[in-house]
Amino acid sequence: MRRPLIATATATATALGAAWAAPALAPIAAPIARALGVPRRLDGLDTVAVTFDDGPHPEGTPAALEALRDAGASATFFLVGEQVERYPALTAEIAAAGHAVAVHGYRHRNLLRLTPRAFSEDLERAIETIGAAAGQLRHTYRPPYGIFSPAGLRIVRARGLAPLLWSRWGHDWRRRASADSIATELTRDLGAGDVLLLHDADHYSSAGSWIDTAAALPRVLGEIEAAGLVTQTV
Repeated sequence: MRRPLIATATATATALGAAWAAPALAPIAAPIARALGVPRRLDGLDTVAVTFDDGPHPEGTPAALEALRDAGASATFFLVGEQVERYPALTAEIAAAGHAVAVHGYRHRNLLRLTPRAFSEDLERAIETIGAAAGQLRHTYRPPYGIFSPAGLRIVRARGLAPLLWSRWGHDWRRRASADSIATELTRDLGAGDVLLLHDADHYSSAGSWIDTAAALPRVLGEIEAAGLVTQTV
């Protein structure tokens, strides 16, 4: 009798663990994202979204803003509250340039490691901090690492925020990434509706990674224009 009970308990624990972790696969598994109702793409016929995570950054953010200005492009910056407190003027500059400011959390922490209460408190602090510095805030949310927890997803939606992931990324936070690899990966088979993920900061990634991102950005924006697409904020 003991073995069947152990097997049943093990199977139940495994199933519960899989259910808890399943949202974490959404960034790399489109079917899971669809099942959770978390978009990775836009509905526009001729638009793409350029998005940045992890900022603001004293060097990376100005470099991104300059490239966007030169190309006449718009972007959405998913900011981290603790960095906004360090660089509030940069946050205001992003908004003043006409770009969208959205929430990436107050601290850059994996939602699977947070209790629902801890995440709810982090989210509220992020909304207050980022909104106050920017003077405006989009009702869009992207979690650190793109990882949702079931409770976190419910809390985000209950707060009136729309979750958003991405359809294309350049893995620009990695040490071995280069401007060429970032631009190539982001723009290969680029199409309408794509959401592009970049990072204008290296607070939570390889030191100096923003340099290659900034170098890749003009080419990325040029490829968007060459494809007959326009940028859209989210």
